[in-house]
Amino acid sequence: MANVMSVKDFIVATKYKLIRKIGSGSFGDIYVSINVTNGEEVAIKLESNRARHPQLLYESKVYRILQGGVGIPHIRWYGTEREYNVLVMDLLGPSLEDLFNFCSRRFTMKNILRKPLMSFEKRIMSTDIILSWGVFLIDCLLLFNVHSRCKSRVEVRHLKKDSGFAAHHYFPATVLMLADQMIGRIEYVHVKNFIHRDIKPDNFLMGIGRHCNKLFLIDFGLAKKYRDSRTRTHIPYREDKNLTGTARYASINAHLGIEQSRRDDMESLGYVLMYFNRGTLPWQGLKAATKKQKYEKISEKKMTTSVEHLCKGFPAEFPMYLSYTRGLRFDESPDYMYLRQLFRILFRTLNHQYDYTFDWTMLKQKAQQSATNNIAGTTGTNQATGVPSSGVPPGVAPSGNTPQ
Repeated sequence: MANVMSVKDFIVATKYKLIRKIGSGSFGDIYVSINVTNGEEVAIKLESNRARHPQLLYESKVYRILQGGVGIPHIRWYGTEREYNVLVMDLLGPSLEDLFNFCSRRFTMKNILRKPLMSFEKRIMSTDIILSWGVFLIDCLLLFNVHSRCKSRVEVRHLKKDSGFAAHHYFPATVLMLADQMIGRIEYVHVKNFIHRDIKPDNFLMGIGRHCNKLFLIDFGLAKKYRDSRTRTHIPYREDKNLTGTARYASINAHLGIEQSRRDDMESLGYVLMYFNRGTLPWQGLKAATKKQKYEKISEKKMTTSVEHLCKGFPAEFPMYLSYTRGLRFDESPDYMYLRQLFRILFRTLNHQYDYTFDWTMLKQKAQQSATNNIAGTTGTNQATGVPSSGVPPGVAPSGNTPQ
Protein backbone atom coordinates (compact mmCIF):
# COMPACT_ATOMS: atom_id res chain seq x y z
CA MET A 1 0.00 0.00 0.00
CA ALA A 2 1.63 3.19 -1.20
CA ASN A 3 0.31 5.50 1.52
CA VAL A 4 1.34 4.05 4.89
CA MET A 5 -0.70 6.69 6.72
CA SER A 6 -3.88 5.27 5.18
CA VAL A 7 -3.41 1.86 6.81
CA LYS A 8 -5.28 2.80 9.98
CA ASP A 9 -8.30 3.86 7.93
CA PHE A 10 -8.40 0.75 5.74
CA ILE A 11 -11.30 -1.54 6.68
CA VAL A 12 -11.90 -4.80 4.81
CA ALA A 13 -15.35 -6.40 4.55
CA THR A 14 -16.62 -3.89 7.15
CA LYS A 15 -14.81 -5.66 10.01
CA TYR A 16 -11.10 -6.28 9.35
CA LYS A 17 -8.87 -3.33 10.26
CA LEU A 18 -5.28 -3.21 9.04
CA ILE A 19 -2.71 -2.80 11.82
CA ARG A 20 0.81 -3.12 10.41
CA LYS A 21 2.68 -4.55 7.43
CA ILE A 22 4.55 -7.78 8.08
CA GLY A 23 5.64 -8.78 4.59
CA SER A 24 5.64 -8.02 0.90
CA GLY A 25 6.23 -9.66 -2.44
CA SER A 26 5.74 -9.29 -6.16
CA PHE A 27 1.97 -9.61 -5.61
CA GLY A 28 1.71 -6.84 -3.00
CA ASP A 29 1.78 -6.60 0.79
CA ILE A 30 0.74 -8.65 3.83
CA TYR A 31 -0.70 -7.01 6.95
CA VAL A 32 -1.57 -8.06 10.45
CA SER A 33 -5.20 -7.08 10.88
CA ILE A 34 -7.84 -7.31 13.58
CA ASN A 35 -11.47 -8.34 13.43
CA VAL A 36 -13.11 -5.36 15.15
CA THR A 37 -16.15 -7.46 16.10
CA ASN A 38 -14.28 -10.01 18.23
CA GLY A 39 -10.66 -8.82 18.49
CA GLU A 40 -9.23 -11.77 16.56
CA GLU A 41 -6.01 -11.14 14.65
CA VAL A 42 -5.80 -12.28 11.02
CA ALA A 43 -3.48 -11.86 8.05
CA ILE A 44 -4.52 -9.89 4.97
CA LYS A 45 -2.87 -10.02 1.56
CA LEU A 46 -3.39 -6.99 -0.65
CA GLU A 47 -2.83 -6.96 -4.40
CA SER A 48 -3.41 -3.96 -6.63
CA ASN A 49 -6.35 -4.55 -8.96
CA ARG A 50 -4.20 -2.98 -11.66
CA ALA A 51 -1.49 -5.63 -11.34
CA ARG A 52 -0.17 -6.81 -14.70
CA HIS A 53 -0.33 -10.47 -13.66
CA PRO A 54 -2.88 -10.72 -10.83
CA GLN A 55 -2.71 -13.99 -8.90
CA LEU A 56 -4.62 -13.44 -5.68
CA LEU A 57 -7.99 -14.54 -7.09
CA TYR A 58 -6.43 -17.74 -8.42
CA GLU A 59 -4.63 -18.35 -5.13
CA SER A 60 -7.86 -17.88 -3.19
CA LYS A 61 -9.55 -20.51 -5.38
CA VAL A 62 -6.73 -22.99 -4.72
CA TYR A 63 -6.99 -22.33 -1.00
CA ARG A 64 -10.74 -23.00 -1.15
CA ILE A 65 -10.10 -26.39 -2.73
CA LEU A 66 -7.49 -27.22 -0.08
CA GLN A 67 -9.60 -26.08 2.89
CA GLY A 68 -9.83 -28.55 5.74
CA GLY A 69 -6.39 -30.05 5.29
CA VAL A 70 -3.94 -30.19 8.18
CA GLY A 71 -1.44 -27.36 7.84
CA ILE A 72 -3.51 -25.38 5.32
CA PRO A 73 -4.46 -21.85 6.48
CA HIS A 74 -8.16 -21.13 6.83
CA ILE A 75 -9.52 -18.54 4.38
CA ARG A 76 -11.89 -16.00 5.93
CA TRP A 77 -12.78 -13.79 2.98
CA TYR A 78 -11.81 -12.82 -0.56
CA GLY A 79 -13.01 -9.79 -2.46
CA THR A 80 -12.20 -6.28 -3.65
CA GLU A 81 -11.78 -3.31 -1.34
CA ARG A 82 -11.05 0.13 -2.84
CA GLU A 83 -8.37 -0.49 -5.49
CA TYR A 84 -7.14 -3.78 -4.03
CA ASN A 85 -7.84 -7.48 -4.33
CA VAL A 86 -7.95 -8.76 -0.75
CA LEU A 87 -7.44 -12.19 0.80
CA VAL A 88 -8.16 -12.61 4.52
CA MET A 89 -6.67 -15.70 6.16
CA ASP A 90 -5.32 -17.14 9.40
CA LEU A 91 -2.45 -15.29 11.02
CA LEU A 92 0.54 -17.61 11.29
CA GLY A 93 3.94 -17.50 12.94
CA PRO A 94 7.42 -17.13 11.43
CA SER A 95 8.61 -19.02 8.36
CA LEU A 96 11.23 -21.75 8.52
CA GLU A 97 13.64 -19.33 6.85
CA ASP A 98 13.01 -16.81 9.65
CA LEU A 99 13.52 -19.49 12.27
CA PHE A 100 16.65 -20.78 10.55
CA ASN A 101 18.13 -17.28 10.75
CA PHE A 102 16.94 -16.95 14.35
CA CYS A 103 18.87 -20.14 15.13
CA SER A 104 22.03 -18.62 13.58
CA ARG A 105 21.45 -20.58 10.36
CA ARG A 106 22.07 -23.86 12.10
CA PHE A 107 19.44 -26.15 13.46
CA THR A 108 21.32 -27.38 16.51
CA MET A 109 21.48 -30.96 17.62
CA LYS A 110 19.65 -32.80 20.34
CA ASN A 111 22.37 -35.23 21.23
CA ILE A 112 25.82 -36.48 20.24
CA LEU A 113 26.41 -39.85 18.68
CA ARG A 114 29.16 -41.51 20.71
CA LYS A 115 29.96 -44.03 18.00
CA PRO A 116 29.58 -44.23 14.22
CA LEU A 117 26.05 -44.78 13.00
CA MET A 118 25.64 -48.36 11.79
CA SER A 119 24.87 -49.09 8.16
CA PHE A 120 21.33 -48.60 6.88
CA GLU A 121 20.78 -52.33 6.47
CA LYS A 122 21.92 -53.03 10.05
CA ARG A 123 19.83 -50.17 11.41
CA ILE A 124 16.55 -51.57 10.13
CA MET A 125 17.50 -55.04 11.42
CA SER A 126 18.52 -53.86 14.90
CA THR A 127 15.63 -54.82 17.18
CA ASP A 128 16.95 -52.82 20.12
CA ILE A 129 16.10 -49.58 18.33
CA ILE A 130 12.63 -50.62 17.23
CA LEU A 131 9.74 -49.81 19.55
CA SER A 132 7.87 -53.02 18.81
CA TRP A 133 7.98 -56.00 16.49
CA GLY A 134 4.85 -54.72 14.80
CA VAL A 135 6.51 -51.46 13.89
CA PHE A 136 9.66 -53.35 12.96
CA LEU A 137 7.85 -55.57 10.47
CA ILE A 138 6.07 -52.62 8.87
CA ASP A 139 9.34 -50.73 8.60
CA CYS A 140 11.07 -53.68 6.99
CA LEU A 141 8.30 -54.20 4.45
CA LEU A 142 8.52 -50.55 3.48
CA LEU A 143 12.30 -50.25 3.42
CA PHE A 144 13.76 -53.57 2.30
CA ASN A 145 12.76 -52.65 -1.26
CA VAL A 146 15.10 -49.66 -1.23
CA HIS A 147 17.14 -51.13 -4.08
CA SER A 148 14.11 -51.15 -6.34
CA ARG A 149 13.13 -47.67 -5.18
CA CYS A 150 16.48 -46.08 -5.98
CA LYS A 151 16.64 -46.20 -9.76
CA SER A 152 20.44 -46.05 -9.99
CA ARG A 153 22.19 -49.19 -8.73
CA VAL A 154 25.52 -47.35 -8.88
CA GLU A 155 24.20 -44.71 -6.48
CA VAL A 156 22.94 -47.40 -4.11
CA ARG A 157 26.37 -49.07 -4.00
CA HIS A 158 27.98 -45.75 -3.12
CA LEU A 159 25.42 -45.12 -0.40
CA LYS A 160 26.20 -48.45 1.24
CA LYS A 161 29.88 -47.50 1.48
CA ASP A 162 29.16 -44.15 3.10
CA SER A 163 26.17 -45.04 5.24
CA GLY A 164 28.07 -44.68 8.51
CA PHE A 165 28.18 -41.50 10.49
CA ALA A 166 31.25 -39.86 11.98
CA ALA A 167 31.82 -40.24 15.73
CA HIS A 168 30.78 -37.26 17.83
CA HIS A 169 28.89 -35.85 14.84
CA TYR A 170 25.88 -33.81 15.84
CA PHE A 171 22.62 -34.49 14.02
CA PRO A 172 19.57 -32.23 13.76
CA ALA A 173 16.42 -33.75 15.22
CA THR A 174 14.62 -30.56 14.21
CA VAL A 175 15.19 -31.35 10.52
CA LEU A 176 13.70 -34.82 10.93
CA MET A 177 10.62 -33.55 12.74
CA LEU A 178 10.13 -30.91 10.06
CA ALA A 179 10.66 -33.41 7.23
CA ASP A 180 7.82 -35.57 8.52
CA GLN A 181 5.36 -32.68 8.51
CA MET A 182 6.60 -31.23 5.22
CA ILE A 183 6.13 -34.49 3.36
CA GLY A 184 2.63 -34.72 4.80
CA ARG A 185 1.70 -31.21 3.67
CA ILE A 186 2.94 -31.77 0.14
CA GLU A 187 1.18 -35.14 -0.07
CA TYR A 188 -2.13 -33.51 0.87
CA VAL A 189 -1.75 -30.89 -1.88
CA HIS A 190 -0.99 -33.66 -4.37
CA VAL A 191 -4.01 -35.68 -3.26
CA LYS A 192 -6.09 -32.58 -4.05
CA ASN A 193 -4.71 -32.71 -7.61
CA PHE A 194 -2.32 -29.75 -7.33
CA ILE A 195 1.45 -29.32 -7.31
CA HIS A 196 2.92 -26.38 -5.41
CA ARG A 197 5.90 -25.54 -7.69
CA ASP A 198 7.62 -23.28 -5.15
CA ILE A 199 8.71 -25.46 -2.24
CA LYS A 200 11.13 -23.44 -0.10
CA PRO A 201 11.68 -22.55 3.59
CA ASP A 202 9.89 -19.20 3.18
CA ASN A 203 6.64 -20.97 2.25
CA PHE A 204 6.49 -23.13 5.38
CA LEU A 205 5.23 -21.28 8.45
CA MET A 206 4.74 -22.43 12.01
CA GLY A 207 1.36 -21.85 13.59
CA ILE A 208 0.69 -19.79 16.69
CA GLY A 209 -1.12 -20.43 19.96
CA ARG A 210 -2.41 -23.99 20.22
CA HIS A 211 -1.05 -24.63 16.71
CA CYS A 212 2.47 -23.48 17.58
CA ASN A 213 4.03 -26.86 16.68
CA LYS A 214 2.05 -27.37 13.50
CA LEU A 215 3.69 -26.59 10.16
CA PHE A 216 1.65 -24.75 7.52
CA LEU A 217 2.22 -24.61 3.76
CA ILE A 218 1.38 -21.28 2.13
CA ASP A 219 1.66 -19.28 -1.10
CA PHE A 220 -0.21 -21.15 -3.82
CA GLY A 221 0.07 -18.44 -6.46
CA LEU A 222 2.28 -20.70 -8.59
CA ALA A 223 0.38 -23.91 -7.87
CA LYS A 224 -0.92 -25.87 -10.84
CA LYS A 225 -3.46 -28.63 -11.33
CA TYR A 226 -1.53 -31.66 -12.54
CA ARG A 227 -4.47 -33.98 -13.15
CA ASP A 228 -8.20 -33.81 -13.78
CA SER A 229 -10.09 -34.21 -10.50
CA ARG A 230 -12.83 -36.28 -12.17
CA THR A 231 -11.03 -38.45 -14.71
CA ARG A 232 -7.65 -38.43 -12.91
CA THR A 233 -5.99 -37.83 -16.27
CA HIS A 234 -2.46 -36.50 -15.80
CA ILE A 235 -1.28 -33.40 -17.67
CA PRO A 236 0.87 -34.24 -20.70
CA TYR A 237 4.65 -34.26 -20.71
CA ARG A 238 6.03 -31.07 -22.22
CA GLU A 239 9.38 -29.38 -22.70
CA ASP A 240 10.64 -25.85 -23.38
CA LYS A 241 8.95 -24.50 -20.25
CA ASN A 242 10.24 -21.48 -18.39
CA LEU A 243 11.50 -22.07 -14.87
CA THR A 244 8.70 -21.64 -12.35
CA GLY A 245 9.58 -21.30 -8.69
CA THR A 246 12.80 -20.50 -6.84
CA ALA A 247 16.00 -21.51 -8.64
CA ARG A 248 17.86 -22.47 -5.45
CA TYR A 249 15.40 -25.29 -4.70
CA ALA A 250 14.12 -26.07 -8.20
CA SER A 251 14.39 -29.63 -9.50
CA ILE A 252 16.85 -30.48 -12.23
CA ASN A 253 13.98 -31.20 -14.64
CA ALA A 254 12.50 -27.77 -13.92
CA HIS A 255 15.85 -26.23 -14.87
CA LEU A 256 15.80 -28.27 -18.08
CA GLY A 257 12.43 -26.80 -19.06
CA ILE A 258 10.41 -29.96 -18.45
CA GLU A 259 6.82 -29.64 -17.28
CA GLN A 260 6.70 -30.01 -13.50
CA SER A 261 4.79 -32.76 -11.71
CA ARG A 262 4.68 -34.32 -8.26
CA ARG A 263 8.26 -35.52 -8.45
CA ASP A 264 9.53 -31.95 -8.69
CA ASP A 265 7.90 -30.84 -5.43
CA MET A 266 9.49 -33.81 -3.68
CA GLU A 267 12.94 -33.18 -5.15
CA SER A 268 12.73 -29.52 -4.12
CA LEU A 269 11.97 -30.65 -0.58
CA GLY A 270 15.15 -32.73 -0.63
CA TYR A 271 17.17 -29.59 -1.35
CA VAL A 272 15.37 -27.75 1.45
CA LEU A 273 16.31 -30.50 3.91
CA MET A 274 19.96 -30.41 2.85
CA TYR A 275 19.91 -26.62 3.06
CA PHE A 276 18.91 -26.97 6.71
CA ASN A 277 21.50 -29.70 7.29
CA ARG A 278 24.40 -27.94 5.63
CA GLY A 279 23.48 -24.29 6.15
CA THR A 280 24.04 -23.59 2.48
CA LEU A 281 23.81 -25.34 -0.90
CA PRO A 282 26.73 -25.64 -3.36
CA TRP A 283 24.94 -23.53 -5.98
CA GLN A 284 24.33 -20.53 -3.72
CA GLY A 285 26.23 -17.29 -4.25
CA LEU A 286 27.00 -17.83 -7.94
CA LYS A 287 27.59 -14.58 -9.82
CA ALA A 288 26.27 -13.80 -13.31
CA ALA A 289 25.50 -10.77 -15.45
CA THR A 290 21.85 -11.65 -16.01
CA LYS A 291 19.17 -13.69 -14.27
CA LYS A 292 19.14 -16.13 -17.18
CA GLN A 293 22.89 -16.69 -16.91
CA LYS A 294 22.61 -17.14 -13.16
CA TYR A 295 19.88 -19.75 -13.61
CA GLU A 296 22.11 -21.54 -16.11
CA LYS A 297 25.00 -21.56 -13.64
CA ILE A 298 22.77 -22.87 -10.86
CA SER A 299 21.45 -25.57 -13.17
CA GLU A 300 24.95 -26.63 -14.23
CA LYS A 301 26.24 -26.73 -10.65
CA LYS A 302 23.19 -28.67 -9.50
CA MET A 303 23.56 -31.27 -12.25
CA THR A 304 27.30 -31.72 -11.67
CA THR A 305 26.97 -32.04 -7.88
CA SER A 306 26.41 -35.70 -7.10
CA VAL A 307 23.87 -36.74 -4.50
CA GLU A 308 26.70 -38.36 -2.53
CA HIS A 309 28.71 -35.13 -2.45
CA LEU A 310 25.69 -33.02 -1.55
CA CYS A 311 24.79 -35.31 1.36
CA LYS A 312 28.32 -36.22 2.47
CA GLY A 313 28.60 -36.48 6.23
CA PHE A 314 24.90 -37.13 6.74
CA PRO A 315 23.04 -40.43 7.14
CA ALA A 316 22.24 -42.48 4.05
CA GLU A 317 18.53 -41.65 4.34
CA PHE A 318 19.13 -38.21 2.84
CA PRO A 319 20.89 -39.32 -0.38
CA MET A 320 18.38 -42.16 -0.58
CA TYR A 321 15.54 -39.63 -0.47
CA LEU A 322 17.06 -37.52 -3.25
CA SER A 323 18.01 -40.51 -5.41
CA TYR A 324 14.46 -41.80 -5.13
CA THR A 325 12.78 -38.50 -6.00
CA ARG A 326 15.14 -37.84 -8.90
CA GLY A 327 14.35 -41.28 -10.27
CA LEU A 328 10.57 -40.85 -10.37
CA ARG A 329 8.82 -40.87 -13.74
CA PHE A 330 6.93 -37.78 -14.89
CA ASP A 331 3.46 -39.09 -14.00
CA GLU A 332 4.51 -41.43 -11.18
CA SER A 333 2.97 -41.01 -7.75
CA PRO A 334 5.66 -40.70 -5.04
CA ASP A 335 5.54 -43.25 -2.25
CA TYR A 336 5.03 -40.72 0.52
CA MET A 337 4.84 -43.30 3.29
CA TYR A 338 8.14 -44.82 2.21
CA LEU A 339 9.78 -41.38 2.32
CA ARG A 340 8.33 -40.57 5.73
CA GLN A 341 9.42 -43.95 7.07
CA LEU A 342 13.00 -43.28 5.96
CA PHE A 343 13.23 -40.38 8.38
CA ARG A 344 11.03 -41.88 11.09
CA ILE A 345 13.26 -44.94 11.41
CA LEU A 346 16.34 -42.72 11.46
CA PHE A 347 14.70 -40.65 14.19
CA ARG A 348 14.16 -43.74 16.33
CA THR A 349 17.65 -44.99 15.55
CA LEU A 350 19.09 -41.81 17.01
CA ASN A 351 16.95 -42.31 20.14
CA HIS A 352 15.26 -38.96 19.69
CA GLN A 353 11.93 -38.23 21.35
CA TYR A 354 9.18 -36.96 19.08
CA ASP A 355 8.41 -34.20 21.58
CA TYR A 356 8.10 -31.30 19.11
CA THR A 357 10.79 -29.41 20.99
CA PHE A 358 12.36 -27.56 18.08
CA ASP A 359 15.59 -25.60 18.30
CA TRP A 360 13.79 -22.27 18.41
CA THR A 361 11.64 -23.59 21.25
CA MET A 362 14.76 -24.28 23.30
CA LEU A 363 16.20 -20.87 22.44
CA LYS A 364 13.02 -19.19 23.58
CA GLN A 365 13.00 -21.15 26.81
CA LYS A 366 16.60 -20.11 27.44
CA ALA A 367 15.73 -16.51 26.65
CA GLN A 368 12.80 -16.65 29.04
CA GLN A 369 15.06 -18.06 31.73
CA SER A 370 17.51 -15.24 31.08
CA ALA A 371 14.69 -12.74 31.47
CA THR A 372 13.79 -14.33 34.79
CA ASN A 373 17.41 -14.10 35.89
CA ASN A 374 17.54 -10.50 34.75
CA ILE A 375 14.59 -9.65 36.97
CA ALA A 376 16.49 -11.27 39.83
CA GLY A 377 19.43 -9.00 39.11
CA THR A 378 21.38 -10.97 36.53
CA THR A 379 22.04 -10.20 32.89
CA GLY A 380 19.18 -10.39 30.36
CA THR A 381 21.27 -12.28 27.81
CA ASN A 382 21.70 -16.01 27.96
CA GLN A 383 25.40 -16.65 28.41
CA ALA A 384 25.25 -19.99 26.63
CA THR A 385 23.45 -18.86 23.49
CA GLY A 386 23.92 -15.09 23.41
CA VAL A 387 20.24 -14.70 22.59
CA PRO A 388 18.68 -11.57 24.09
CA SER A 389 15.52 -12.12 26.10
CA SER A 390 13.57 -10.08 23.57
CA GLY A 391 15.13 -11.80 20.57
CA VAL A 392 12.36 -14.30 19.99
CA PRO A 393 10.44 -14.11 16.73
CA PRO A 394 6.71 -13.39 17.02
CA GLY A 395 4.45 -16.41 17.02
CA VAL A 396 6.97 -18.82 18.52
CA ALA A 397 5.37 -20.63 21.43
CA PRO A 398 6.56 -23.41 23.74
CA SER A 399 5.92 -27.02 22.80
CA GLY A 400 3.02 -28.98 24.19
CA ASN A 401 0.53 -29.24 21.37
CA THR A 402 0.84 -32.28 19.13
CA PRO A 403 0.55 -31.33 15.45
CA GLN A 404 -0.44 -33.78 12.79
